[in-house]
Amino acid sequence: MRAAVGFDLDMTLIDSRPGIRAAYRALTDKTGVYVDADLAVTRLGPPLRTELRHWFPAEQVEEAVTTYRGLYPDYAIAPTVPTPGADEALAAVRQKGLRVVVVTSKLGRLAELHLTHLGMAADELAGDLFAEGKAAALTEHGVRWYVGDHVADMVAARTAGVPGIGVATGPCSAEELREAGAAYVLDDLTGFPALLDKIAVGSGPAT
Repeated sequence: MRAAVGFDLDMTLIDSRPGIRAAYRALTDKTGVYVDADLAVTRLGPPLRTELRHWFPAEQVEEAVTTYRGLYPDYAIAPTVPTPGADEALAAVRQKGLRVVVVTSKLGRLAELHLTHLGMAADELAGDLFAEGKAAALTEHGVRWYVGDHVADMVAARTAGVPGIGVATGPCSAEELREAGAAYVLDDLTGFPALLDKIAVGSGPAT
């Protein structure tokens, strides 16, 4: 198996805030339960249930999850755009003969909709995973570095025993990412190809 670079999805490869904001507003319209969509999109990263627990009584959370996910394809996919440098970052990985693996807390089938809509090809996709829960997928798919915007992504990388590359495009600052164990921190993915040139020397399409 060729070595891989792993990427988180929301606020790492894609800026999903406009679409998620729209989906939360649709959820409010459908359920009558107010969700502050503007606030919710400032803290993307943790699983959906974590956010919905702020707004729904405990006994209604699972139904809200199902309703939100039903609304998601119609509201969240089209408004979402790549983060700065995302397409170039993926191209740089492939130019090195490495594989692209996306490991995200988002449900896999919804993540796949985003990737397809934006023309982002992944060799492997693992969804519905967070923090330490991502580590097994990183190991299984031969990930050598894991790129993410959240401190939990750095926890995932550390748990898997690989360097974490933080991008300060999400809710966590560069300082927070470093404190969480990031080996490298970038403002955004525009700096990733140059970093990969430095750290992937000799890695090649290793098995």
